Amino acid sequence: MYDINENMETMKKLLITLTTLALAVSAMAVEIGKPAPDFTATDINGKTVKLSDYAGKIVVLESYNSDCPFCHNQYATGAAQELQAQLAAKGVVWLLVDSVNAHNFSHRTAEQARKEWTEFKIKASDWLDDTSGSIGHLYEMKTTPHLFVIAKDGTLAYQGAMDDRAEPDGDPRTAHNYVRAAVDSLLAGQPVAVTQTKPYGCSVHYAE
Repeated sequence: MYDINENMETMKKLLITLTTLALAVSAMAVEIGKPAPDFTATDINGKTVKLSDYAGKIVVLESYNSDCPFCHNQYATGAAQELQAQLAAKGVVWLLVDSVNAHNFSHRTAEQARKEWTEFKIKASDWLDDTSGSIGHLYEMKTTPHLFVIAKDGTLAYQGAMDDRAEPDGDPRTAHNYVRAAVDSLLAGQPVAVTQTKPYGCSVHYAE
């Protein structure tokens, strides 16, 4: 016989479980001023990389897919490489995070990624293979590009767009670069003026 009381109790338990899970996911979301979540990944050369390896350094994370016109323009013009080289000279670590799933045409094998690295003369510190999407989901990376600046103390100092020029062509050097501004402020021991902006670009091609 159908027991409505028992069914209601089951529904209450399910609701509590779902609410608990939702709160847990919310608590894991990245937040300005809070510790940036650590992660472990493999780069395109097969090396294991952990965010915690760079404790005490400013770290920039970039959600990357050069097939996206917005992302491609940053590299075709050389603007991204120029900024990467300038920040590297100041001791900043720049990690590309490639979260494109293996079934998407924009996916890069390790060999293809190494070739692209050379052809584009990329000046980042490393290219991380995030085919699983674990880092992308952890940081809620929404677009390519989507940038995150982590301060020396491990807290998130900035997240959002590369700059204020949401266009897939032209010279990005004419824009106000939020990443550069955030890093310069951190290096000067000053608060970051703009800590969060809306990222623009193409949606990240995560696995379904």
